Amino acid sequence: MSETLVDMHEIDTSKRTWLIASSCAGAVGVGVAAVPFVSTFQPSERAKAAGAAVEVDIGALKPGEKMTVEWRGKPVWIVRRTAEQLASLSKVTGQLADPTSKRKPDEFTPAYARNEGRSIKPEFFIGVGICTHLGCSPSDKFQPGPQASLPDDWQGGFLCPCHGSTFDFAGRVFKNKPAPDNLEVPPHMYLSASKLLIGEDKNA
Repeated sequence: MSETLVDMHEIDTSKRTWLIASSCAGAVGVGVAAVPFVSTFQPSERAKAAGAAVEVDIGALKPGEKMTVEWRGKPVWIVRRTAEQLASLSKVTGQLADPTSKRKPDEFTPAYARNEGRSIKPEFFIGVGICTHLGCSPSDKFQPGPQASLPDDWQGGFLCPCHGSTFDFAGRVFKNKPAPDNLEVPPHMYLSASKLLIGEDKNA
């Protein structure tokens, strides 16, 4: 009888040891398997870069031309304004809803762009090409004069085809339009005469 009890005890002990060892091995296996799974939640290099500043070469941009680059998933316009386009800014002041960019300045206009041209250098306008109404992308309407969906005294600028909001060459919205604010001017600075950095300004 005693021998039988001892044998059963030894069997139970060996089983217990095997179960503990198996459980530990299983836990290690789960831990190893979980590492690549958890790593998928880490931000990718592309995601990290999405918020990074973007360097742009504007040396080849001619007066009257526009180029578009992407920053944080947004289209950013770089317009090299002609002398005529710059002159048009003062002609439409009385028709604008917020000509001096006082409305929500911290959200839409950095301090260094709170001027008539909403720019650091007068000839260059840098703005986010997203209408402040419902997020549509306005179209270029650089040609002055009467046109469909535009007033007869149109001086040139941008038209949002979704609901008819219009903006001048500084991205300032006209009165009585659905868009409540001027187009956003992103943080930016000039690295040289031909290099522009969008997304960083170091207080310009």
